[in-house]
Amino acid sequence: MVYDILVVYKKNFEEVHDLALKKMIESLKDLEDNLGIKSQYKARERVEKNDFQNKKMIIVLGGDGTLTSISHNILDDTPVMGVNSNPRKSDSTGSVGFYMDSDMSTFSEDVINAINNECITNHLPRLQAVITTTSGNILKSDPALNDLLVANSQQYMPSKYIMNRGELNTTQHSSGLLFSTFFGQGAWFRHICDIEGMIFDIKEINKKYLVVARDLNRDIRAENPTAYLDWTSEETTITSNMHRGYVVPDGWNEIQFIRGASIKVNLDAPKLNLITFRNSMVSKLKELIE
Repeated sequence: MVYDILVVYKKNFEEVHDLALKKMIESLKDLEDNLGIKSQYKARERVEKNDFQNKKMIIVLGGDGTLTSISHNILDDTPVMGVNSNPRKSDSTGSVGFYMDSDMSTFSEDVINAINNECITNHLPRLQAVITTTSGNILKSDPALNDLLVANSQQYMPSKYIMNRGELNTTQHSSGLLFSTFFGQGAWFRHICDIEGMIFDIKEINKKYLVVARDLNRDIRAENPTAYLDWTSEETTITSNMHRGYVVPDGWNEIQFIRGASIKVNLDAPKLNLITFRNSMVSKLKELIE
């Protein structure tokens, strides 16, 4: 039986990424005959949704941005292996690679372990937005591994909306609502919202998400803190009072809406099956967990 692998790689004409790809091709070619591997290679800019169908494993060669830019195509439990093509341990200007537990120094061993299912499976929660237009059409955003923005598409204008979540019902003018998964909070959320010292219950990290109303009036923050910042499992419903707004998952593939549209945000998107080898994703953030 052929073991089909799709390799999606970063291609920006920087030599370090080209060298990593060359080494990966050589490594996988050595395994083709012995393990019955069939590998397909696609630059991330040229990948299509049907490329991900019927694959035994997806290998992402690049950094976290490469992984998040293509992960919205993966809607099933196909294992995803992240390989850092320019790790910071080798280059101070390289990628942190939070989701990338492998690099070319360990790849040959790691890929065999992945094929033999001798790896750590991390089922990572993802955000989604379901938009109901004023004409009744329903649009679903791509799943967001890190974060999801709901805001006025003209960023120099305020985002106006009614927000409902649980018992919370509030009308707001802000710079938009930013939602984040537990694992994605380091991508953008912590840079705009002070949650230093916040500790999360390990039983909640796959069930709850973070949300903040950016640049919300200070008086409203003091009056009702959860209208500004929340860690919640309850669905958030936004009714737009903007001429034109958008939903942007992981900085990718924005969906526009108009005044009167309803947007529901939750963690109901399919989880991403990310495999690691030395550290689980939970252990990487163990200082934030109780």
